[in-house]
Amino acid sequence: MLALYVAHRGELVNYASGIVGDRACAEDVVQEAWLRFGAAAEARPLDEPVGYLYRIVRNLAIDGLRRARREERVVAGYGGPAVAEAADEYPSPEAEAAARDELRLLVKVMAELPERTRIALEMRRFGGCKLKEIAARLGVSITVAHDIVAEGIAYCRRRVRPPK
Repeated sequence: MLALYVAHRGELVNYASGIVGDRACAEDVVQEAWLRFGAAAEARPLDEPVGYLYRIVRNLAIDGLRRARREERVVAGYGGPAVAEAADEYPSPEAEAAARDELRLLVKVMAELPERTRIALEMRRFGGCKLKEIAARLGVSITVAHDIVAEGIAYCRRRVRPPK
C-alpha cells in the first residue's frame, strides 16, 4: 500500500492542485485521502486502488472548495464591506493617545489666549455660534469678531502643530 502512495503521490498532488488551486492545500488533501484510503483498504479489498485513491482526492478537493466558498458567503453575509468599514471607524490606540495629547496641548494653548479671543474661539468652535452672536456678546462688529476668531485659530494651529 505504501508503495502505491509513494508511486502516485506527485501525480495526486498535481491533480488536487488543479482542483483547489493551491499546492499547499493540495498536499493536505492528498494526505487526508491517503488516510481514508488506508482505512478503506483495511476494511475490504479494492478492485481499482489507484482509481479509488484518485476519486477520494477529487471528492476531498471539491468538498474543500465548497466549504471555502460557503465560509466566504457566511463571512460576507455577516457584514462584508460594512463590517470592514465599521472596523476602520475606530482609531487605533496609538492614534487615540496622540489625539488625547494634542487635545491636552490645545487646552493649554487656549489658556494662553487673551480672554476675548478665547471666548470668541470657544463660542465659534465648541458652541457653534455664528459670528453675529459672537460680535453681539463681545460688543464688536462681525468683521472684528471674524478677525478675533481667525487670530485665535491661527495661534492655536501654530502652537499645536508647528511647521516642520
